[in-house]
This record gives sequence, C-alpha cells and structure tokens, in this order.
Amino acid sequence: MVSNRNELSDLAVFLQIVRARSFRKAADQLEISVSALSHRMKALEARLGVRLLNRTSRSVSPTAAGSALAEKVSAGLDLITSGLEELQGRFSGIAGSVRINVLRDAVDLLLTPVLPLFRERYPNIELEIASNDYFVDVTAEGFDAGLRYAGTIPEDMIAVPVTEALNWVAVASPAYLARSGRPTKPEDLLSHNCIRIRTGRGQIYHWEFERGEDKRQIDVPGALISGSTDVSVSAALSGIGIAYCLEKVAEPYLRAGRLERAVPDWSSLGPPLAFYYSSRRQVPYGLQALIQTIREVQPRHR
Repeated sequence: MVSNRNELSDLAVFLQIVRARSFRKAADQLEISVSALSHRMKALEARLGVRLLNRTSRSVSPTAAGSALAEKVSAGLDLITSGLEELQGRFSGIAGSVRINVLRDAVDLLLTPVLPLFRERYPNIELEIASNDYFVDVTAEGFDAGLRYAGTIPEDMIAVPVTEALNWVAVASPAYLARSGRPTKPEDLLSHNCIRIRTGRGQIYHWEFERGEDKRQIDVPGALISGSTDVSVSAALSGIGIAYCLEKVAEPYLRAGRLERAVPDWSSLGPPLAFYYSSRRQVPYGLQALIQTIREVQPRHR
C-alpha cells in the first residue's frame, strides 16, 4: 500500500526507468547515481513484495506486474499534472509546459505561422520544441507529443491530424532541365540525376507519383542522398539534379522561377501532418491549446 510521499516519489522514479528502458538514462535524467536508483527500486520491490523490473547488463524492461503498475502510475501522474496545470493557470497565471518533437519540415510549414498567435493567447505556457527527422519514441524520450506524417505513426499511438493531405512534387532548376531534358513521365527519372531521400527510419524512399487513378513508385537513381529537405532543395536550386519535396516547400521557388515542376503532370497526395502521443497519457493543457491554435489556422481540421 502506498502510504507516504517517499512511496509516491519512488513510483515516479520507477516510471522514469520504464520509459527510459535504462537505469543509466533514468539516472542522468533524474541527476542521481545509478547505484542510488537501483537501491531505491530494490527497496520498492521489497516493500511491494513483487519484482517490477527485468534487469540485464544492457537493458531494463518491466515484468508483467511492472507493466501493469507503470500504466496505472502513468495515468495517475498525468492526471495529477493536468490538475496542477489547471490550478496554476487559474490562480497564478502559470499554465504549465509542453515538450514536442517536430519534423523539420513542419517547423516552417506549420509551427512558425502559428507561434505568434499562440504566444499572444497563452503567454504562460512554456513550449519547448525539438526538431529532427528521425522517428522518436516520444514516451521514452520524455516528450509530450511528436509531430510527423500520419502514415508513419505506429498504430498504438493516438494520431491527431492538423493539416490537410499534403502534395509532393519533383522539382529542378530551369538550368538543369535545359541541360538534361524534362521528364514527361515518372519512369523518365531513371535516366536523370535525382537527389535521393533517406527517411527518418533509415530507408531509401521510392518516389511516388499519381495522375488520376494511375499510381507509380520509382526507385530513382542519384549519387546524392539526403535526409534533409533543406539540402535536397538547395541542391536542386544549384542545378545538381531533381529533388522530391512537399509542394508547399517548393512554392516560393516555383513562383520566383528558380525551380520548375520536373514531371508537370504527376504528383502525389500524401498523408497529413499529425501530432502523436501515447493513449495511456493525459493530454497536457498546453498541447491541447497548441493543437486548437493550429486548427484555427488549418480550418479543414477543426
């Protein structure tokens, strides 16, 4: 039976270990020694009379009992945190904090336009944004949510779309197309220098195209590979080859004539951007506020 504050503290520490899957990572996050952390967990298991963690020299994982307890503790702590944030926001002007991990493309496309409105409306919400392109286990890494393309989010996570479906196009500089010729169909890309894409899961992406009901997927050739849209677009602007990116990213360069659609009649409508988070966690007030603000700017997803 949980009978004192130390017990509650130990349960929170136990949850940190389960999420980190490592005594070392959890100890670093909590700023205590690994030996002290291990001692606390052994004492907790002794008091409860059940083994909570499977320990090896390389990893830590919860037992069946540990998994069940972690789920209950997570739900309870999230509920307490949400209640405290609401209380603080009502009586002290502090409305809590939210940590999100965001795809780089989403920063300029989605967050930058809404941040001024969000800061104006919620000046007391602390918003922390980390940006990278590899897929992140947001629960294990201590984030409240991630923001990725909906098609890449695991089925056991809650996904909340915040954009419409997004269009992908192949683009190149006028100089490259004048020198190398313009492809008229996706298969023509096989004889071009393409800037290939390595996805956040480490795979080489096959470019997708559609025209009406006709859909094609091309494993394009090219000596330059990048996981960054910025690098791909910059390379296309410099005349190196053909890039594949979101049409919204290419729009300013298309309008200015610095890029052109490389296969004009073909594009691909892909999944929307979506926030994702564990179904076992209470959605923080700050995240709810951010999603609502984005949806006002993206009215199709109200």
